[in-house]
Amino acid sequence: MLTGSFVFVLSIGFLGGLLFVESTTSMEAQGVVENYNGNEADSDAEEMKFKKSEHEMLNIIHTHLLSISLIFGIVGLLVFGTESPIWLKRVLMFEPLLSVLVTFGGIYLIWCGWNWMSWIVMLSGMAMTLSYIVSIILIFKTLIKKRSPISDS
Repeated sequence: MLTGSFVFVLSIGFLGGLLFVESTTSMEAQGVVENYNGNEADSDAEEMKFKKSEHEMLNIIHTHLLSISLIFGIVGLLVFGTESPIWLKRVLMFEPLLSVLVTFGGIYLIWCGWNWMSWIVMLSGMAMTLSYIVSIILIFKTLIKKRSPISDS
């Protein structure tokens, strides 16, 4: 019950993060660029955004690398305990950590002016999300399959 409750609450948090990304970037490459580099040159923008400071960028990258790698470390350990093929376990334990590095390294490069990295950031973010979803499904599938009736004795 603890594992299932933890994964459920974690998933709500993960979904909340995705909703935040959607609201700040509109899930578009240009939205990713504007979120970090601003859009003050665009007089038609609905919402004015300014380039993030170096302090803000270092804080964003630092906190996300630590927290998301911890999330995927725990999820990876739980995936290891599932009844899945070993190749799938290996992919789901490694890929999201690679995507975290690519995503947030890419965000830093966008901030440095490499705007084309927004496409790489979007792809790695999608891969990270897909890995999370598959991992959670496998974890819940295993939990449901292994569930035994609780006795009062």
